[in-house]
Amino acid sequence: MNEIYTTDVLVVGGGTGGTAAAIQAARRGAKTILVSEFSWLGGMLTSAGVSAPDGNELKSFKTGLWGSFLKELRKRQPGSLDNSWVSFFSYQPHIGAEIFADWVRELPNLQWISGKVPLEVLRNADCIAGIRFADFTVYAQVILDGTELGDVLALGDVPHRWGWELKSEYGEPSAPENFNDLTAKYSVQSPTWIVVMQDFGECIAPEIPKAPNYDPSLFTGAWDDYGSEKFLNYGRLPANWFMINWPICGNDYGQKANRLLESKTARREFDQECFWHSQNFAHYIQTHLGRRYGLAEGVFPSLSPAFALHPYFRESRRLEGLVTVSEQDILPIADGRVTAKFDDAVAIGNYANDHHYPGVKFSLQPKSIRWGGRWTGTPFTIPYRCLVPKSTDGLLVCEKNISVSHIANGATRLQPVVMGIGQAAGMAAALCCELNCQPRNLPVRMLQTALLTDERSPTAIIPLFNLPIYHPEWLNWQIHYLNHPETYPIDGNCPTLSVDQCDFLDLDCFIGIFNCLGQQDYRFTITNPTELLPKTWQIVTLESSVDEQLQVLRQNQKLKVWGRANSSGNWLLVEYIDEVLN
Repeated sequence: MNEIYTTDVLVVGGGTGGTAAAIQAARRGAKTILVSEFSWLGGMLTSAGVSAPDGNELKSFKTGLWGSFLKELRKRQPGSLDNSWVSFFSYQPHIGAEIFADWVRELPNLQWISGKVPLEVLRNADCIAGIRFADFTVYAQVILDGTELGDVLALGDVPHRWGWELKSEYGEPSAPENFNDLTAKYSVQSPTWIVVMQDFGECIAPEIPKAPNYDPSLFTGAWDDYGSEKFLNYGRLPANWFMINWPICGNDYGQKANRLLESKTARREFDQECFWHSQNFAHYIQTHLGRRYGLAEGVFPSLSPAFALHPYFRESRRLEGLVTVSEQDILPIADGRVTAKFDDAVAIGNYANDHHYPGVKFSLQPKSIRWGGRWTGTPFTIPYRCLVPKSTDGLLVCEKNISVSHIANGATRLQPVVMGIGQAAGMAAALCCELNCQPRNLPVRMLQTALLTDERSPTAIIPLFNLPIYHPEWLNWQIHYLNHPETYPIDGNCPTLSVDQCDFLDLDCFIGIFNCLGQQDYRFTITNPTELLPKTWQIVTLESSVDEQLQVLRQNQKLKVWGRANSSGNWLLVEYIDEVLN
């Protein structure tokens, strides 16, 4: 009908970043329209099926919309979120989609239109003014590209990148010296079309048909180094479901990924092959592990309900912004456990740099550290300037399409980081409307203050291991390091005591013997009556105060702890050390 809408903020794309951006802009008071391609909001976290997300798992990094999302998941997901060993939070995808839909519905100034993709970008000289869809057009003061592949960048001829840069571009230690067989075979990180399988127990699951291009040799040895049980538990979800997102001879698929950009026909061809690859892997799993395993029922609202609504894209077109985040920006500083902080930081992440190229082991500069009895990643910050185009006004990006190198994208693409990017972009867009200014002219300190003091979901922008958001001095310390960046501690700990805050409602009590087998490699042998087997478990924690206590305990120390058992990871997630016993 070619309707015309006029609004303050338009978000194109209902993925992880786009959904967060629209919610934050509307909560700030901006009249907002969100146009999504799919019937579920949340992208990677929901419609793409990555319901065992990675990163920002430490208590101090669970802030903002990400922290609010986790709190809602714990309320709504039957059972617990402690199901898999790839993540500390695994849930049924529809639960996540319901949370985002509810958040959108409660905002009268946020209009959500689903099932539409952008067709044309409308410009006014160097300013993006509107977007045309199939049967309507939206004009907005600020437009955000939250699409999975940076489609608005392409439609609007906004300068952007795709794929690899050589070492000569940014001096990145892990970048290739020259284009080679790897860069030719895999132009970007491989997507995955996630499929959810189910343990039918004693029943015989329906047979999973193989696709026309089935080649079992592609999957040979997929779980040889893990065993079948640990392989399945990698992405275990509630209800005896298994998220199949397996990188080793699994369902990553990156063959001729440039087709994603070439044409609609080429894109459909790639998508079909990617889907078939996951179908074939599921068939292979069933063939080799038995008919108790089949496609899960009723997971996604689609004709093939065990398969995600679209591929999980790890990389998209990437903006050429006012600054580009490179590998050096996500690596730890000398003798430190944090990275150099951007003065215009608006979001944080901490995941390791993770790249996916099937059949290829690609070496990357390490950024992992031992913390809380396990490996985690060096925390880093996302600068506001990487959301802002070099020369185009009226536009911000809020997804994996930020101004980042191909190498650094391996750390900035993770779901919690992208949600933080989306929250920052949504807040920035709303502030631009309030001040009637372009994104490049927005005072960054105003944006940072608004994020830190948001009424609903305040978010950390300075990563500090030992400063949880419930600490009474949390805001003061965040502002202190903004005002005095030269005092930012290289060990990531601010000079304040952690405050214990523990919700015992869903925790169990364990008494046992503690031992340390090596650097932050903790074991706990349970001695109080329990049905848990085996008796000896790994101890891990996401709490800074517990991390500090574990590092000074003696061998063979008897402890009373509160936490949750995760049989998939064979760990006790300890949230509180109640008592050191004699």
